Amino acid sequence: MSPLSNLAETLIGSEIVRLGNAINERKAKGEQIYNYTIGDFDPSIFPIPIEYEEAIIKAYQAHRTNYPPADGLLVLRNTIADLFRRVEQIDYKNDEVLIASGGRPLIYSLFKAIVDKGDKVIYTVPSWNNNHYVHMNDGEHCIVDVFPEHNFMPRASDIAPHIQGAILLCLCSPQNPTGTTLEKKELEAICDLIIAENATRGANEKKLYLMFDQMYWSLTFGAVQHYNPVALRPEMKAYTIFVDGVSKSLAATGVRVGWSMGPAYVITKMKALLSHIGAWSPMAEQYATAEFLNNQQALNSFTASFKKKLEERLNYIYQAFIALKEKGYPVDMISPQAAIYLTLKIDFKGYKFKGIELTSQADVSEYLLNEAHLAIVPFSCFGADKESPWYRMSIGTCKYEELDEMFAHLESSFAQLEPIN
Repeated sequence: MSPLSNLAETLIGSEIVRLGNAINERKAKGEQIYNYTIGDFDPSIFPIPIEYEEAIIKAYQAHRTNYPPADGLLVLRNTIADLFRRVEQIDYKNDEVLIASGGRPLIYSLFKAIVDKGDKVIYTVPSWNNNHYVHMNDGEHCIVDVFPEHNFMPRASDIAPHIQGAILLCLCSPQNPTGTTLEKKELEAICDLIIAENATRGANEKKLYLMFDQMYWSLTFGAVQHYNPVALRPEMKAYTIFVDGVSKSLAATGVRVGWSMGPAYVITKMKALLSHIGAWSPMAEQYATAEFLNNQQALNSFTASFKKKLEERLNYIYQAFIALKEKGYPVDMISPQAAIYLTLKIDFKGYKFKGIELTSQADVSEYLLNEAHLAIVPFSCFGADKESPWYRMSIGTCKYEELDEMFAHLESSFAQLEPIN
């Protein structure tokens, strides 16, 4: 076939979506697979709030089916500004808020508004899809490797050597894929780096912006707290663009309501881009989201119940893997902090199963899927080295009553592995 654009010929589709689709096809054929891959929710386990569902239905019955404004309904933008003024003590006007159909169009339009060909973009590995967005914009990849001893989160000292000349720094907290969060002192130090760097740039020079993805900000557990760069350093308001929405906080991945908050001059350019892309959030869902977010009692009640269901699954799985580690299996796990993910290490490279040697991490992943019937996402799908033994485990489709059975099968499978030497 004749070649297409360079982007089309070089772009890699979502590895996680591809993996999740392949697992679903196998399950549809009757295979027993414990699927912890895609960062989505099973609505039979984690439905959206009933008040939210009713508000969406009511909005459609009221024929809220025409085009929404390009930047989103005013009532929703005001509601979001009020929400964050109340819960995170940051102040945004409605012209500093932009609505779109989830986080992806906002990230895409932010990159398009800021990044030119060859511009340096800093992001950590592992992280979700930053590598693809940089590629789509012909940016210069500036990769910062992060490690388990710091819960796979960056420190200011990791970022500092790369800050000069950078145009965009991409941070996510709570983090996808790790389910871990930025500590207050590190986020403060990172903000100070950005403020100091921008102070060296002239009026006609591009500034360094921070894309702060906080899609999971309300889903923290135990004593873990979410910290906000603008709340910590008010000067960061001029340089921070948030990516947020209802997809994860309300188990509403298919409802498609996301928002950005940021400097009005950046938000205006993102709005112009979205007006050509047409990735607006549906009118009815916008009205319903405004209504539900203004219902503080329903929002708080749902959040408390939702977090309890998530936390009991995260803690069960964490304790079960630590028990396997204590039995001598080469596995490990970072204690759950936030979001719907667990960071899991399975280091069976150099073992054999029924005479078949596992000589690469890809072999280990194949063994886990085909023999242990466990489907999880290797960190290589998030930009890490292909031989990394770390995985993301997502609990959005986890049936609590199946966990005993899953771990019994997993341990039985592990017991059949033998070291090659």
